[in-house]
Amino acid sequence: MAISKNVNTASPRVSVFLILQGKSAQDPRVREAVRSVRADGHDVEVRVTWENGDAGRFANEAVMKAQQGRVDRIVAGGGDGTVNEVFAAAFRAGSFGHCSFGILPLGTANDFARSTGIPIDDMTASLRLTLVAPVCWIDIGVLDDSPFVNLVTGGFGSQVTAETDPALKHTLGGFAYVLTGLRRARELTACRGRFTARHFSWEGSFLALAIGNGRQAGGGIQLCAEALLDDGELDLMILPELDRNAGLEALGRFLHEGAGSVDGLKITARSPWVTFEAEEDIFINLDGETRSVSRFRVGCHRGALPIHLGHNLLLGTTNPTDDG
Repeated sequence: MAISKNVNTASPRVSVFLILQGKSAQDPRVREAVRSVRADGHDVEVRVTWENGDAGRFANEAVMKAQQGRVDRIVAGGGDGTVNEVFAAAFRAGSFGHCSFGILPLGTANDFARSTGIPIDDMTASLRLTLVAPVCWIDIGVLDDSPFVNLVTGGFGSQVTAETDPALKHTLGGFAYVLTGLRRARELTACRGRFTARHFSWEGSFLALAIGNGRQAGGGIQLCAEALLDDGELDLMILPELDRNAGLEALGRFLHEGAGSVDGLKITARSPWVTFEAEEDIFINLDGETRSVSRFRVGCHRGALPIHLGHNLLLGTTNPTDDG
């Protein structure tokens, strides 16, 4: 069953394929959500991840069933990393158009879900949203060969993400990233590299970078506050190196309040593609996955993902969000 960009995807009976992060399998909120949706008359098939790669494998299974007309919704249940793994696998499988996608936010930060109005405290409401909210088509970014829906971040902030204690994240949620960053701020070391985009080129030392399809990361820190999910563009934000005291002060504001607190210092651009080159590796974070790179190219695939969101505040005026 193909999905048109202008078709109401709600139906009396919906077949849901839920890919659930393993540690959330015993969460009573998840069990109640599945029970409630089944009681509403819908089919919910659940797969639980156990080891690395499971989410992608289950996504491929769901895609195959969707292509056969047996699945209407593929729902990623987990944190930002699980969501990205499911969506990336489906994107690579070329499935979009056979079903639509949803999120059951069960992570620490849940940045993408938070920013798009998906309930993060009520799992039943989140799962039902996937059934009744209109489908909208959003962009997908691709860093080299790795798809993402939210943000690529780099520099000191990504190092903080990689080094934040999981136990602290469990206790403090997204604020754990802020606390770790502030604790490590005096160890701050700038990165150096060259950025190129449409009508834009910049080379120098920087404290942080963000390339946004979405707007926020690190538990609610606004990095690309004007990014839209459906405009075919990526928003680039660079926080350049400053002198030691000014850098520490700016970084503290940045980690606590987001990029809006350094408006007079940051460098921004908007482009459908961005390239980066450096002589040494830097840390980057791709929707929850940390890696070390010295060069990359990011592109934007416009209108690639049909998804059910809680609001349209991150959408432009051309997305057919009122068709469902």
